[in-house]
Amino acid sequence: MKRISVAVPKLSGKEREYVMDCIDSTWISSNGKYITAFEESFAQFCGVKHAIATNNGTTALHLALVALGLQPGDEVLIPTVTYIATANAVRYCGATPVLVDVSPGTMNIDPANLARHITSKTKGIIPVHLYGHPAEMATIMECAKTHDLFVLEDAAEAHGAEFMGKKVGTFGHCSTFSFFGNKIITTGEGGMVTTDDSELAAKLRLYRGQGMDPKRRYWFPVIGYNYRMTNIQAAIGLAQMENIDQALAERKLIAEWYNEALAPLTDQLILPAQASWAKSVYWMYNIFLRDGGESKRDAVMQALDEKGIETRPVFYPMHVLPPYKQTGAFPVADLWAQRGINLPTHQMLSKEDVVRIADALSTALSLIKL
Repeated sequence: MKRISVAVPKLSGKEREYVMDCIDSTWISSNGKYITAFEESFAQFCGVKHAIATNNGTTALHLALVALGLQPGDEVLIPTVTYIATANAVRYCGATPVLVDVSPGTMNIDPANLARHITSKTKGIIPVHLYGHPAEMATIMECAKTHDLFVLEDAAEAHGAEFMGKKVGTFGHCSTFSFFGNKIITTGEGGMVTTDDSELAAKLRLYRGQGMDPKRRYWFPVIGYNYRMTNIQAAIGLAQMENIDQALAERKLIAEWYNEALAPLTDQLILPAQASWAKSVYWMYNIFLRDGGESKRDAVMQALDEKGIETRPVFYPMHVLPPYKQTGAFPVADLWAQRGINLPTHQMLSKEDVVRIADALSTALSLIKL
C-alpha cells in the first residue's frame, strides 16, 4: 500500500515550460522576466500595490523587519505557537520576541492578551495566520493603532485566506509569505513581502539587493542583504499562480472530505475550527485529541506511521524551545500543542486516501489508552 506523505507539491501547470525557458535563455539568476511577472501576479492576487520576492520566507520576515526599522533592544509581540522563523527573524535584528498565548481552536495570537504585554520598548506585532486560518485582524489593528505599533502579518501558510472577506496580506504595514515545497503554492524555496506603502516597498527592494542604489550601479548607501529570488524560482511561482484558485478549491474539498470521514470520531477528536469571520485555506488539516497529552499524541502518530501515513505534530510553543525558553502562563498553547496533529494535506490526495487515513486513525484511537 502506498505511503501517504503529509505534504506533496502539485506541479501540473507550465512549471516545466517556464523553467526550460529560463535555461534556454540563460536567465537563471536574480534577474529576468519571471521575477517581475511573479511579483505582479502575486500582488494582484492579494490586492496590494507591491510584492517583493525573496529567496525564502524567513528572509522575507527579516527583510520586512529591517525595512520597518526594528532596532536592537526593541520588542515585538508574537504568538508563542508559530514556526520558529517568526521569533528568529526578530532576534536577527537584535530585538526581543515577546511571547503571547493563543486562542483555542485556531491557535492564533489571542488579541485580548496583547495589551498587557506592551511596554515602552514595544515596536510592533507579528500576527501569524497559523496553518491557513487568519488571525483576528480587527482587534490587532486597533491595538496597534492605539499604541502606535507596526503590524507585520506572517502569512507564510495562508495564501488566499480571508478575514471579513478581505485577503490576508493586506491589513498590516507589510506581510510575508513562504513558497517552500509544502506550501499552497511553491517555488521550491522562496518568499514574498507585500505592502501598499510605496516608500516601504522601495526600502525592501534596496535592502534585498545588497543595498545597491537602483539609480547608481555598485554604489551602496546602506548595508543590505542578498535575499533575491532567482528567475527559475519565479518561473515556477508564476506557473503556480496560474492555478492558485484551483489549488484553494481542492484544499477546501479535502477539508470537507476530512470533516465527513472524521465526524464519527468527534467524541475523541476536535476538528479544525473556522471562525464565522474567517475563510481558512487549510494549509494543514489539524486534529486535536480531547484528552491525554504528548505521549498519547505521539502514540497515535506512530500508529499511523506504521500504516504508511505520515503526520506532523503541531508546532512546539516558542516558550518551551531552548532559544526562547521561559516560564509563564501559556495555558492554551501548552494544552493544544500537546494534543495537536497535522494530517496529510495536499492537492494530490484522493478521497480514498482521506478515508484510509480516517480508518487508520479510528483504529489507533480504539487501541491506544493513555
